[in-house]
Amino acid sequence: MSTASLPPKPRMIGARPTLPIVASLYNDEYVGALLEATRTELARILPEANIPVFRVPGAFEIPVCAAHLARNANPSAVIALGVIIRGQTQHADLVAQSVFESLQNIATAELVPVINEVLLVDSAEQAAERCTGANISRGVEAARAAAGIIETLQNLKSTFPVPGTHG
Repeated sequence: MSTASLPPKPRMIGARPTLPIVASLYNDEYVGALLEATRTELARILPEANIPVFRVPGAFEIPVCAAHLARNANPSAVIALGVIIRGQTQHADLVAQSVFESLQNIATAELVPVINEVLLVDSAEQAAERCTGANISRGVEAARAAAGIIETLQNLKSTFPVPGTHG
């Protein structure tokens, strides 16, 4: 997803949005940079947003926390941040596949957008480029994707309200 394709302007999105972030502690050098970029961009484009942060041990623990938030916190969206660096075994690929599928299942089951910025990379250099680099900022992209999908879902809900509700 290109950062340029997502509108960066400050937005008013209905009531005060709640956007919890679930971030891994593992590979914190990179995840911390993702988290900082995400929070900074959210503060810029959604200045009224409530942005609680929940840190979990590793990427594998992100879905259970995201599921709890999606079910119980009435979030506008949940943002998942993590970095998985491939090694010489298939472990990283298996963890990433499980995390990715779980996050998508949470989003569709709960009808809550889950912005997945759990990155699977081949090297520390790739992680640094995507998390701390000047040209690519997956944290900024996560914030903009969250703002964009919240706006889209609000438009859907006002155009096609759930029966028995007022939009």
